[in-house]
Amino acid sequence: MAAGLIPGLARANHSLVGKFMALRERIRIRLKAYDHRVLDQSTSEIVDTAKRTGASVAGPIPLPTSRSITTVLRSPHVDKKSREQFEIRTHKRLLDILEPTQQTVDALMKLDLPAGVDVEIKAFGK
Repeated sequence: MAAGLIPGLARANHSLVGKFMALRERIRIRLKAYDHRVLDQSTSEIVDTAKRTGASVAGPIPLPTSRSITTVLRSPHVDKKSREQFEIRTHKRLLDILEPTQQTVDALMKLDLPAGVDVEIKAFGK
């Protein structure tokens, strides 16, 4: 299957194809939080855990911060021109864990992250 996608790999033996497919195995973790300090602390915990179990890590990659601005009237009846604006910033980070082992997956499942961090995990590969 992979031999047709990669030129010159059609004549290779199955062990080389297996090694190539193992290199493509990765876990992508996307983190979101309103507080960037908590987010950076969580990413450093994940990176330390992954490196301690023998996996290589690409990132953390900072993604663009999304801003949500809400405008409200200051008074309920008069002064339509007097308004107040509130802003919520959502900070995002992206981590790729390359060549994860079973120990890496177990350690990441046991990891306790702060309450304000949203985690999305996608696995690619096998």
